[in-house]
Amino acid sequence: MIRNALIAAAATATIASVFAPMASADPVIGTPPPCVGAADLVGPDFNVRKCGVSDVDQFRAGLENNGGAYCGPTSLYNVLHYWAHEKDAPVGWLTTKVANLNPKDQADYNVITNSIGRIGVDAKYNGSTNLTNLRTAWTVATKPARDAGWTTTTGAVNTKDVPDFAGELAKKLNEGPLQLVYGRYKEGPTAGSLQRSGGHIVTVVSATGSFGGSTIQLKLADPGRAWDHGDGDYLKTQSAYEALDVTLTKKSIKQYVPVADDENTAADESLQPGTYSTVTRWELTGPRYVGTTRQMVEAFNWFDMAK
Repeated sequence: MIRNALIAAAATATIASVFAPMASADPVIGTPPPCVGAADLVGPDFNVRKCGVSDVDQFRAGLENNGGAYCGPTSLYNVLHYWAHEKDAPVGWLTTKVANLNPKDQADYNVITNSIGRIGVDAKYNGSTNLTNLRTAWTVATKPARDAGWTTTTGAVNTKDVPDFAGELAKKLNEGPLQLVYGRYKEGPTAGSLQRSGGHIVTVVSATGSFGGSTIQLKLADPGRAWDHGDGDYLKTQSAYEALDVTLTKKSIKQYVPVADDENTAADESLQPGTYSTVTRWELTGPRYVGTTRQMVEAFNWFDMAK
């Protein structure tokens, strides 16, 4: 961690208002006050809030399949927006600088679409992206900052690898917004088992909970859940920013992983029996996250920079 200094906690009434549940869209993410940042990591509980994070839409004309699988590159753009606009970091590609772009300005819409496409290229987009390659794309986009004397770092935390996932999430969010991936899990072949059937990547902008706890309250900038999805020219315009409320609950699940077919062999390996394992995941629930599958958080990318 490059910077470990804690910002003094805001007054109790202010913290309460910042993290109060919201029944409708939160208009303040990515804007100046009334968004109030918080970085309270002292004691058994934590409250962390990042202001100035964009909430860019992934569904855009000009991207493959209208951006249907560009949640990874788009959520990373949200992270870069924060560092460029809140911390004045010189990030971008060639002559395209994130600090010069405003997602709410229609004049910048196409350039931002191209930037998301560039992130996809750097993250080896092949119909989807993964956290490892997205960290590579971060390294590419932050090269101008390193050339200007900044230090950058990034890493990942998996729910299977740490005893206090909630606490790690809070501490890393204190440095900057996170990329969080969850899998969509359906029923597996045997009773009580779950099998991953897809996934999604979002940007985390706030977290409240307890160190060592089994639940966390988050607010997300979700590139795939724009309020106007499917309406009018939604593929050519940026929707209003939202901060979506979700709860993560620690779970121990029996996960089934099928065998993938090796297309370089004559045999169909997918016909072989898969494997079962007991793993720790964090189930994500929320008013805008209701469907036929269960959403299980698997890991997050964290990012840090210092001048």
